[in-house]
Amino acid sequence: MHPSIKKARLFALLALIILTFSFTFPMIAFNGVLTQIDNQEGSQVSSFSAKVWNFYNKGRYKSISTPKEAHNNLEQMIESASEIGVASLPIWAVSLEAPNYPKEAFPEGIPVYFHFDGYSGEIHEMNTINHYVGMDPMWIGGIFEREIGIYALLLLSLGMIYFIAYNNRILNYVMLVPASLPILFIADYSYWLYWFGHNLHDWGAFKIKPFMPTVFGDGKIAQFITHSYPSIGFYMIVAIGLLSLLAFFAKQKALKEMQS
Repeated sequence: MHPSIKKARLFALLALIILTFSFTFPMIAFNGVLTQIDNQEGSQVSSFSAKVWNFYNKGRYKSISTPKEAHNNLEQMIESASEIGVASLPIWAVSLEAPNYPKEAFPEGIPVYFHFDGYSGEIHEMNTINHYVGMDPMWIGGIFEREIGIYALLLLSLGMIYFIAYNNRILNYVMLVPASLPILFIADYSYWLYWFGHNLHDWGAFKIKPFMPTVFGDGKIAQFITHSYPSIGFYMIVAIGLLSLLAFFAKQKALKEMQS
């Protein structure tokens, strides 16, 4: 076997493992659970889904309204009607600071974390702030992306498996899809920020002009100071992207040398 083929398969396998552990597996395990909880069917959540959620949420931010003894325990969080986010790794983190949210109560401001399949953090509080300035609740944005996310990642995983198993020039280009994940996420995230900032409603108690929320870094909206930075999941998709590119170029080199 050509040494570059071995390298390509190794790089692709590592990318697939990161994708599966960080996103695909927790998304599958937790799929539909939030709907069950919203429908007052929390007692029907499987123990498997609960264990996966507990594992992935260790050390993550929990709403200040969550009892400390319920942290990292999905069953207790359901019983206490606490704010529950999805299980997959968060990709981007946004937080707001304002005079009416004291540092003692909210040392990190009002944080919200964006995932492939939903949100986590102070979701209710952020939606309250959004309503205050005439902005739609967060769930309005990215509905299509959240609906197809799990299927898109499964299809992408299948493509990566085919890439590992077969030496086909057309299949080689499949790896450009995971390589572009960081760019695709930032583009989609930026679009929805623009959409929310330019589709304000009259119901807001505080009137502001249409604006573009800060995509990366610190900003200011009315009396709010905003922070917008990548979270651990973004670094995972960057790693997936780099490994996918290495796999692509390694196999391109091998196929070219094998045909010459």
